[in-house]
Amino acid sequence: MTDNKIPETELIFKAVRSGGKGGQNVNKVSTKVELLFDVANSPCLSESEKQRITFKLKSKIDKTGILRIVSQSERSQLLNKKSAVKKFNDIISRSLILPRKRIKTALTNASETKRLERKKIISEKKAQRTKFITDD
Repeated sequence: MTDNKIPETELIFKAVRSGGKGGQNVNKVSTKVELLFDVANSPCLSESEKQRITFKLKSKIDKTGILRIVSQSERSQLLNKKSAVKKFNDIISRSLILPRKRIKTALTNASETKRLERKKIISEKKAQRTKFITDD
């Protein structure tokens, strides 16, 4: 079972020939692993979780609602499968984190005074410009 509440039975693994390092092994063995997860039809996720995942991971999800994660950094299929599951767990757990609500804070008297002083200086600068334009 994966770290979060999604069982590995919902994950589909595909082994494909990989490029990169590995010498002759690359030409003979399918070591690249694609992990496929159907976000839209997963019974383990609530509707709000599905929406959050779909929104956060829209670049990794295709039109049919399938999340695709690829791992080809290792030379063996088993290690790539473990790597893909780890990536999947990380991505899903990060996308399910709810953003904290911002707590409004009151301005301090000093910052309010500073803001008004800057505003006054800018206003005076602009007033000076209009005087030059009308004198011409």
